[in-house]
Amino acid sequence: MVLAILKNKIMTSPQTDKIRNFSIIAHIDHGKSTLADRLLEFTGTVSKREMTEQILDSLDLEKERGITIKLQTARLDYIAEDGKDYILNLIDTPGHVDFGYEVSRSLAACEGALLVVDATQGVEAQTLANVYLALENNLEIIPVINKVDLPSADVERVKKEIEDIIGIDASEAVLASAKEGIGIKDILEAIVKKVPPPKDNSKLPARALIFDSYYDSYRGIIVSLRVMDGAIKLGEKVKLMSSAPDKEFEVLEIGVMKPKQVQKKVLSCGEVGYMAASIKEVCALVGDTVTSVEKGATQALPGYKPAIPMVYCGIYPVSSADYHELKDAVEKLRLNDSSISSEPETSAALGFGFRCGFLGLLHMEVAKERLEREYNLNLIATAPSVIYKVTTLKGEVLDIDNPCNLPDPVQIVKIEEPWVKAQLTCPKEYVGPLMDLCQERRGLFADMKHLDERRTVLTYDLPLGEILTDFFDILKSRSRGYANLSYETTGYREGDLVRVDIKLAGDNVDAFSCIAHESKAYFLGRKLTQKLKELIPRQMFEVPVQAAIGQKVIARETIKSMGKNVLAKCYGGDITRKKKLLEKQKEGKKKMKSIGSVEVPQEAFLAVLKLGEDG
Repeated sequence: MVLAILKNKIMTSPQTDKIRNFSIIAHIDHGKSTLADRLLEFTGTVSKREMTEQILDSLDLEKERGITIKLQTARLDYIAEDGKDYILNLIDTPGHVDFGYEVSRSLAACEGALLVVDATQGVEAQTLANVYLALENNLEIIPVINKVDLPSADVERVKKEIEDIIGIDASEAVLASAKEGIGIKDILEAIVKKVPPPKDNSKLPARALIFDSYYDSYRGIIVSLRVMDGAIKLGEKVKLMSSAPDKEFEVLEIGVMKPKQVQKKVLSCGEVGYMAASIKEVCALVGDTVTSVEKGATQALPGYKPAIPMVYCGIYPVSSADYHELKDAVEKLRLNDSSISSEPETSAALGFGFRCGFLGLLHMEVAKERLEREYNLNLIATAPSVIYKVTTLKGEVLDIDNPCNLPDPVQIVKIEEPWVKAQLTCPKEYVGPLMDLCQERRGLFADMKHLDERRTVLTYDLPLGEILTDFFDILKSRSRGYANLSYETTGYREGDLVRVDIKLAGDNVDAFSCIAHESKAYFLGRKLTQKLKELIPRQMFEVPVQAAIGQKVIARETIKSMGKNVLAKCYGGDITRKKKLLEKQKEGKKKMKSIGSVEVPQEAFLAVLKLGEDG
């Protein structure tokens, strides 16, 4: 009987004033995913038997790393204290700076946001960044102070921080502990009372905003959407207004996430759900508008600003035969993560692959790992690089994201590199080591602020290229894991930059090329040649490993040839016989050197990423 009532409730269209669409925003590790679990549990959306920790973190990577990577949606049915039934659509968001684009897409589909702040750590960098995103979207923000059960919680200090730093009234902030289940009912009541319902545009032509999508091998592309106007019905013909305006698709399945897919006959105005319409071509873009073919809308919804990649790297299959599988995998991953950019490229050393752009280093690592795990590929990633602006003698300004495309030095007037304003939050005892680290990376001191008796915020201007590889690892080791890093781009500055090439047996290996500051080029070349000498196996001939700037060699190591004792069969006898054998061996090695090729193992391509303090 209860099941029949619930099923009937799902099949009928809700009144717009009973819908609340909200998101949860927070800095990483402030308890956002645990709070989402408690909301699902309290409203009975997920039974205790089905409940697992971080249930909305569906990727294995999310559970392993303890971070949210993908936005997820869940529909909660809640009977409020006023006795009315409400539908709460939760759109969960990541907290890490590298996944800020996911957050911005979630917020565009909501009317309100829960701002979760850790009662022990207070307001942090990403808390602030996400609040600004929410304010840009005119969202109602409800402050929630989490982890109030911990002995080190300081609620009054955190309330003051919220008011002073963010400028939001925290007098009615909900005090909660997601782990212990404290304050969950208060949060749900605050959502019902404070988050405004969607506008009732049910009489307008149907328009729905796509905020996420993924590829299903049986049903084609499944899109997550928020219905802004009208309604989308099962069986009707729809079109994608931006990416496929001339094509018609029949809605074969439509429904809501609870958090598993539950089918419906109609998604009405204000609702959040999913749609399958046999879209087989990889064309459904995030930010597109779905409308009906018959009496549909004529103007698309605003959509999203395209993401601007910050970090680029080449991704290649270990076996060149897997190129087509990689091409399909990249297209399907871009459906699920639209902030990734990609274009085909070729490398003399690695063959055919893709030049991909990401929002940060963690984003790059996660995307590569998802390609390998979800699509069963074995990949090589080249060293990450940023976009350099190069002004030539002809007056052209070129955007260079691959060191191999850098023009000849005689053609270059100046090279500009991107800089960031980095904020390092750490306990005060680690300020010295972290200032040394920033100085080593060409950082310019901007500000130092004491948040409280224990914590200090250092602000530095840093070249983005200097923090791409091992900066975060060294930051964590020097601060014993207590320091946090957040950064935002501030523009381009001119620098004395050069391209460092690596030559193996006289041939350039383009995958190892990198752009470095002139003051660090020798150090980088020295480290790289030493590392490659260790990693590249010995051949039957001697292999010189050289680092060069243009025609000038700045560092060299030699991989000795494998020796074969050709004199082993000589015992005594004339010395000329031995000399003849040695000369013959020497000639053979010379010939082999001219026609032999050097096999470079996969570990060598990662060497560029691991030139840390220990070299």
